[in-house]
Amino acid sequence: MGDLIDREYDLLAERLEGRGVEVEAVKNKLKAQEIETPSWGYGNSGTRFGVFKQAGAARDLHERLQDAAMVHRLTGICPSVAIHIPWDKVQDYDALTDEATELGVRIGAVNPNVFQDDAYKMGSFANSDEKIRGMALEHMHECIDIMRKVDSKVLSLWFADGTNYPGQGDFRRRKHWFEASLKEVHDALPEASRMLVEYKFFEPGFYLTDIADWGMAAFYCKNAGPKAQALVDLGHHPLSTNIEHVVAFLIDEGLLGGFHFNNRKYADDDVTTGSTNPYEVFLIYNEIVSAEEDPSTAELDIAYMVDQSHNIKPKMEAMIQTVMFIQSVYAKALIVDRDALSRSQGLEDTVGSERILQEAFNTDVRPLLARVRKEMGLESEPMKAYRESGYFEKIADARVGILEGAASWG
Repeated sequence: MGDLIDREYDLLAERLEGRGVEVEAVKNKLKAQEIETPSWGYGNSGTRFGVFKQAGAARDLHERLQDAAMVHRLTGICPSVAIHIPWDKVQDYDALTDEATELGVRIGAVNPNVFQDDAYKMGSFANSDEKIRGMALEHMHECIDIMRKVDSKVLSLWFADGTNYPGQGDFRRRKHWFEASLKEVHDALPEASRMLVEYKFFEPGFYLTDIADWGMAAFYCKNAGPKAQALVDLGHHPLSTNIEHVVAFLIDEGLLGGFHFNNRKYADDDVTTGSTNPYEVFLIYNEIVSAEEDPSTAELDIAYMVDQSHNIKPKMEAMIQTVMFIQSVYAKALIVDRDALSRSQGLEDTVGSERILQEAFNTDVRPLLARVRKEMGLESEPMKAYRESGYFEKIADARVGILEGAASWG
């Protein structure tokens, strides 16, 4: 099997080099790729209608870190774990940092929760009650303090604020409250850190969402200050939105801070990345790679994070599947013949330009990724390695019952 994979890689490398692709440079970029996995993706979570329990689901942050570390050991590119507060609140953050280090991972983005408490029924930063706005800000300062303790560089912000009916709230007043609160959060951030502002065009507010789209998020970030950037959640757009265009625009404005990877068929379905429209994710990565290779573009600092609800798929397998898919579309974007594409675009050759992208997308990059993993000291097929490891059987037997103090969506 190993000889076959090597032969397939040699043939692919020869073909790519014939198209002018620097294969070693591509491999180095794939080895340097980092995708953050979310602690909550390993615990029980579900739909808006119910939570479906799974055998082996992590019951607390410690077990979530163990699962995240296993995903990193298998894929080699998931060294950080996003945490959600208060779901992942602990007494000793120094001990938590040490625990993560011993497992081979680190704490990544800190995600405040200003949507689950009953007090936020009518909103957080856009709440008409000054005391509730103050409560939300106090939680933000708590999360910033946690950032310092775990050496996190990212505060990831999503707000459920919105209204359901015309006349329920004053649009401009709500905007002013949001601007003031985001500015306070921005100014409290540690040096060399940033806050990423997410948006969502509807839900849970069905008439108005206070940060409804990427343009609003960008304006809020510009008004807040240089440590603020927009976060693109792939599931938070109306149907047929050209997300790759949004990405290119935000990159050009220096305002693309990160992604929450998932996918949707109708609305915010939070399903596995690439499960419904894999070509879209490739086109998004194509814009990122194009900017990375453009000397006129400012250096990018993009946080790549998974945010999915593994309510049907086994959690560990869904995470590995997601990471492998993201690796594959990144690899395909890296092998686009950019010189040929530029020439074709200059000639207004619409068919030829599209064919160049399709050739890269249709290339089987599995031999390339297998070689990259081999050179990183990993198994060539992470999913197969996971299924043969006995890890699931081990955690399914051990994780029975509810731990005292365990916090989770479900």
